Amino acid sequence: MPAIFYLFAESPLFFLSFVFIISLLVGSFLNVVIYRLPIMMEREWKQMYQDYFNPEQASAKPVDTFNLVKPDSTCPKCQHKIRAWENIPVLSWLFLKGKCSQCKNPISFRYPAVEFLTAFASTIIAWHFGFGWQAAMAVVLTWSLVALIFIDIDKMLLPDQITLPLLWLGLLLSVFNVFVPAHDAIIGAAAGYLSLWSVYWLFKLATGKEGMGFGDFKLLAALGAWIGWQHLAIIILLSSFVGAIIGISMLLVKGKDKGTHIPFGPYLAIAGWLTLIIGQDIADLYWQWAFA
Repeated sequence: MPAIFYLFAESPLFFLSFVFIISLLVGSFLNVVIYRLPIMMEREWKQMYQDYFNPEQASAKPVDTFNLVKPDSTCPKCQHKIRAWENIPVLSWLFLKGKCSQCKNPISFRYPAVEFLTAFASTIIAWHFGFGWQAAMAVVLTWSLVALIFIDIDKMLLPDQITLPLLWLGLLLSVFNVFVPAHDAIIGAAAGYLSLWSVYWLFKLATGKEGMGFGDFKLLAALGAWIGWQHLAIIILLSSFVGAIIGISMLLVKGKDKGTHIPFGPYLAIAGWLTLIIGQDIADLYWQWAFA
């Protein structure tokens, strides 16, 4: 075992500090994912449409490279290329006072917020599980959920590029009983998908409208693979409760139309993350209350 792993095991403070710093850096990258992945998907869909329906008039693929690495990050206002010292998570935003160093255009507070949220949530996970495979994998799950939350908020979209790898990773981890046994994970994935799928079709048949997207089914399937079928009810109840409170608040405060679509993915993600940490405590508390 590398010496640093022994240090992680012997010094919880060093381990937590390491996770916090690494997650800050990952949070900076997640800002790129949140912005660019939907654009990359849109470009791919348009190209696929042209190639399939209009092959004789299919437009040439864009000559400009656009992925998670290129082009380099720039200010959207003046196209100033972001230098390394201007891209230090949280600190650069504070040092620049939330403005571009060239044109002084405001830089959204969400950038450092995503970075800090990623680091804070990941550190809580590391503290809860302690050094080991559970902490490492749960941190990866946390990073993925942060990206999904903000993409869904922006685009009402939960990309397969994130949800499906989470599903398969959860099932693979169950083979080694990292979080739950394989049979609990398999049933959890199937039950997670089919439960929301059933609600979707019942709602659509009753109203003629779509109440949620297929990405929500896949996300709950992935969470079911990580936590097992036993805690799916907790995720659904927590997400519905939080979603109802926030949705009603948005209608009252912002005056949004009642027909406004509200993404359900963020509530599923938050509920799944909480359930991973305190799901058993919630279940135990419920049974104690039920049989008191």
